[in-house]
Amino acid sequence: MFYTRRVMVIIFLFIFLIISIILSTAIGAAEISFRTAGDIIIGQAFGFNFSEVEATYETIIWEIRLPRVVLAFFVGASLAMAGAAFQGLLQNPLADPYTIGVSSGAAVGATIGFLLPAVAFIPRLLTIPIFGFLGGGLALFVVYQMARIGGKVPVVTLLLAGVVVSSFLSAVISMLMIFSGEALHGIFFWLAGGLSGRGWGHVGIMIPYFLLGGIVLFYFSRELNVLLAGEETALSLGIEVEKVKRNILLAASLVTAAAVSVSGMIGFVGLIIPHAVRIVIGPDHRFLLPSSILTGGIFLLWADAFARTVLAPGEIPVGIITAFLGAPFFMYLLRKKRHDFKF
Repeated sequence: MFYTRRVMVIIFLFIFLIISIILSTAIGAAEISFRTAGDIIIGQAFGFNFSEVEATYETIIWEIRLPRVVLAFFVGASLAMAGAAFQGLLQNPLADPYTIGVSSGAAVGATIGFLLPAVAFIPRLLTIPIFGFLGGGLALFVVYQMARIGGKVPVVTLLLAGVVVSSFLSAVISMLMIFSGEALHGIFFWLAGGLSGRGWGHVGIMIPYFLLGGIVLFYFSRELNVLLAGEETALSLGIEVEKVKRNILLAASLVTAAAVSVSGMIGFVGLIIPHAVRIVIGPDHRFLLPSSILTGGIFLLWADAFARTVLAPGEIPVGIITAFLGAPFFMYLLRKKRHDFKF
């Protein structure tokens, strides 16, 4: 009975996602009906020709709004998926994709990308995502090497290494901003998190890492379930704990780095979504991961729609919207779980 309920929740979320994509592309300064937006998306995707659709509307939907909506889904889905994985791996209800400093590394990389001159063989539009991803990957490598003791990576040392590296990189970002000059405005808005000006090229950057990370995390979903009972229990059941931890850590961190590299620092999605989904679905990662993916994508999709329309033609960085929504939930969670922490 509970299995059927969880499957039905996932099916409902998928249907709601499709409706949300069409609805959110219809929302904007130029009013476009739900039906027209749907006709354009279906027509462009499957090669249909709806003669009554204006060419201007096609450009607005397909070239401007849809890539941003799709990217919002992938970023939100990636952060929520990584958050669920980190909470299971680290056995910490307050863990999120930014716990071990990957986001700070991506932020340093992106800041450097803002400051560097254009590179001939790299399109300027993709310079920042590429440098952001490289920075996140380098931060992961440093944290992992710092946390490793012999052939093992204890959770406590991993968290401490992440805090240290993240703090250091935050100082590096502040120093770079001091010397950024005219680039300061762009760096500030990137750090605040947003999807303005993003296109299909950014979606192309996200998809391979999203798929690769998702496949790895789904493959180890059973091991994640066992780890909830403790590492000793997992070892007694024949699970190679250190190998599993390394693979999950790598997959979740690279997905996070890819998301941060194209969207900037969008917080709280990876923290609040897995907890909200867990209340409905339960802790089984075979269902928690796909449900978190769909819910996180839908959440950020609508948060971004609000961010770009509430002050149209201007917009608010979507990271500010998620912070306003996520901070109260974080405080509630911290208060509820405060007795679980022992020092």
